[in-house]
Amino acid sequence: MVGDSSSNARRDVIVIGAGPAGAAAGIVAARGGASVTVFEKAPYGRDKVCGDGLTPRAVGALNELKIDLDFESDDGAHRIDGLRMIAGKTTRELAWPDTTRFPPYGAVWPRRRLDAALIDAATDAGAEVVFETEALPIIERGRVVGVKAGGQEHRADLVIVAAGAPGQVARMLGAERVADEPFGLAIRTYAESPRHADRHLEACLTLTDENGVAVPGYGWMFPAGDGTVNIGVGALSTMKNFKQLNLNKLLGSYRALVEPTWQIGPDLERPRAWRLPMSAQKRHGAGWVAIGDAAGLVNPMNGEGIDYGLESGILASELFLADPMTAPTRYDQLVGERFDSFLRTGRRFSFLIGHPWILRSGLRLAVGTDTIASITLGVMGNLIDSETPGAAGRVLGIADKALALADPLLRRTRAAS
Repeated sequence: MVGDSSSNARRDVIVIGAGPAGAAAGIVAARGGASVTVFEKAPYGRDKVCGDGLTPRAVGALNELKIDLDFESDDGAHRIDGLRMIAGKTTRELAWPDTTRFPPYGAVWPRRRLDAALIDAATDAGAEVVFETEALPIIERGRVVGVKAGGQEHRADLVIVAAGAPGQVARMLGAERVADEPFGLAIRTYAESPRHADRHLEACLTLTDENGVAVPGYGWMFPAGDGTVNIGVGALSTMKNFKQLNLNKLLGSYRALVEPTWQIGPDLERPRAWRLPMSAQKRHGAGWVAIGDAAGLVNPMNGEGIDYGLESGILASELFLADPMTAPTRYDQLVGERFDSFLRTGRRFSFLIGHPWILRSGLRLAVGTDTIASITLGVMGNLIDSETPGAAGRVLGIADKALALADPLLRRTRAAS
């Protein structure tokens, strides 16, 4: 690991942010022979608040990157074979589907260990990694030509923005969240549980606050296999009085619900919250691309974005290696073809379930039959996109068209105040 950088020689690629998306971009670019520097504000071994769940889609991307999940090691991931969905009094437990696209298993891997494994792989591939250093883009005549970091200018042919939720970098590039689109908030902590080795993620879809008001979001129990579980809740901004929602109380209500079945102990750390961006005004421009959370690539139905971060990071570097000149434009085009329809449908759906009576009815339907529950599994597992065949793909297409027609009405009648 590199603590600082004294060289300001030109790079092929500079990455801002060393989370999963940024590390994936660094791995692929460096393995392809590019000179790469990754700048990260936090120190090595940082923790990132997150649910820690990895879908089969995320595991597929990690396999593509040749990252060993090392299920047998204390530092490795805990294997997950499926999802348990709870809606009111109905519980359905489904295995991840066995397809040619993704492996039939997911994982729980706390972010401190996942991020370390990825950034170590980037370093092993030859990328320079500079920790505890903020990097900001240098813009000349409308083009990003590098970054300023550690008091020096560093030039590059491509700057990959993997800085997470919108901040100063996004403001400088005009890549902030689209104001009228939904976003999410989530909070999590860890607790001991005798069920820490459970092989299913658990998602309670019918979440209510301390007053019994239905909340568009879900509560989760993610077993880590190390004696602990990750317990958390997430909520969408489309509910009425969202700004008054108390996440700590929401987590407390959910904790009381799951304590008897999971036998969880006291919190092992103070609950920590984070924002889930679900849109971006821009995700590319001259000399730069945004990937992962920085590009708004977060599933509005589940708040998950690690898999999209890994995939978008891989794609950005592959396109750069193929043709540096066209990489930003091609990246935006291909990401759009792969994800935009599904994510757009999710954002529109979030306006719909912002209304409590629609939310209650809709979520009961979501697990009402095995067929519908299997589609819900695909949605919650990020297994649906423009390339999805069969019933799930057809449902996505129909939903996209129907919600497109309803979108003006959904926005006019949105529940959020």
